[in-house]
Amino acid sequence: MKRMFLEKFFPASRTTTIRKEICGIRQHSSETLHKYWERFNKLCATCLHHQISEQLLIQYFYEGLMMMDRSMIDIASGGALMDKMLAVPRHLILNMASNTQQFGTKGTITPRMVNEIDMIDNPRLKNQLTELTSLVRQLAIGQHQPIAVVKAC
Repeated sequence: MKRMFLEKFFPASRTTTIRKEICGIRQHSSETLHKYWERFNKLCATCLHHQISEQLLIQYFYEGLMMMDRSMIDIASGGALMDKMLAVPRHLILNMASNTQQFGTKGTITPRMVNEIDMIDNPRLKNQLTELTSLVRQLAIGQHQPIAVVKAC
């Protein structure tokens, strides 16, 4: 009966698609560890018969982590996470994901911006810019002057 249910509502193609998604899951750049862990678990729950071992599930999750979160998990586990016994990684990730949910820590993303300065208020900068412009102009003129070629007899 279970097999008939799965065949009707979960054809092999759907199971294969979900397996591929699980294997290739990646943490988004603005996604917290908690949100990524939650998304990963929801994906796994959409196909409980994916037949992927617990060890491989943890490995796929770990491989999809952003470098900062991966390093943080390795440090918290006292070495490489994948070298730990099976129950340890899941428990550690669960605890760390809960902490990021509680305290809302996201990866520090430095916003890129341009600072406008007023040249008129800065005479030193204005002089330097004038000198640079003059040098570039001289270089450009110097490159266009014809070069005398001497042929040896």
